[in-house]
Amino acid sequence: MSSAPRTIPFVKASACGNDFLIVERNLAPAEMADLSRRMCDRHNGVGADGVEWLFSDSEVDISARLFNSDGSEAEISGNGTRCVAAYLVSRNAKEEVSIRTGAGVKFCTLIGTSGCQFEFEAAMGVPEVGDELSIRLASSEVRGIPVSMGNPHFVLFVDRFVHGWQAEAAEIQRQSAFPKGVNVELVVVAHPQQIEARFFERGVGETESSGTGSCASAIAAIATSRAKSPLTVDTPGGTQTVRWDQQVYLRGNAQLICRGEFFV
Repeated sequence: MSSAPRTIPFVKASACGNDFLIVERNLAPAEMADLSRRMCDRHNGVGADGVEWLFSDSEVDISARLFNSDGSEAEISGNGTRCVAAYLVSRNAKEEVSIRTGAGVKFCTLIGTSGCQFEFEAAMGVPEVGDELSIRLASSEVRGIPVSMGNPHFVLFVDRFVHGWQAEAAEIQRQSAFPKGVNVELVVVAHPQQIEARFFERGVGETESSGTGSCASAIAAIATSRAKSPLTVDTPGGTQTVRWDQQVYLRGNAQLICRGEFFV
């Protein structure tokens, strides 16, 4: 007689089309990596860009470790952090939550809520902006702005999004200039206070949106005098707002989608 399968309870959430599974379970890193790959599979799993694994923390509301859909661990996701904040607020009504990430403690302030929809402004920390960097690819040369939001980004300004940009972004990620990999953003400046962005993230590939990517894109635009704060960032998954006032603040929504159990 076979025993019942082991199960992992989860909640699925999305922030501007960037989707995550939220799991409260203390497991070894190797098991978190393996389960993240399996759970994020969009055909044989639940489907998501990553898993936010939550742990109790005596100094903050929760501690979160993010594993991408390929099983690699990332320092932080701005959208994932907002999804975690929505999960916490849904369980315990609060106006501000503190979340420890691999890029430090982030504070999310609740702006409004309607059912399973939440809007937050998150304090994302002080960015690091590098000088313009030229990267030689197999058939071209690209120039972009390195930005750190606690995780690495490379922002390229373009006139339009051309077909096949994803292949070039993947090639950029493999360059020796980025030994730890890099998140690549393509940005079109539509207006001094509005940009459009596309994202190609480490461990995931193209995503509908990115919180830290939106921050990096906005900061690169402001730092190079292409735009000014506050800045609207339009993405395929929705719109977020970035303002730069010493540190960076990211405003956007997060939606709780469903809960379930994953059979291990």
